[in-house]
Amino acid sequence: MNPNQTHITVQVQPGARRNEVLGFEDGVLKVKIAAPPVKGRANRELIEFLSQLLKVSKSSITLEKGATSRRKVISISGLSQAEVSKRLAAQFSTALKSEK
Repeated sequence: MNPNQTHITVQVQPGARRNEVLGFEDGVLKVKIAAPPVKGRANRELIEFLSQLLKVSKSSITLEKGATSRRKVISISGLSQAEVSKRLAAQFSTALKSEK
């Protein structure tokens, strides 16, 4: 496996009020996406949202498995597993601070 390519499993809840990360549970990243699950709109929105969170281009993120499922495997090129975890953890701490 390429050290600069990371795979993460994502559980998506489409049709939410807004895009947000709920956190990791059992190694799965739980995400709410505002777009409905129609004609790939939620998948495109998920990729765009993750690219903003991780500060990478949309072309660096690929949907590997689960195009029609809520559980998806996403590939992120250009970042190590540690860097992905670090960037996502920074988002969690920012979200927690804004809730207080």
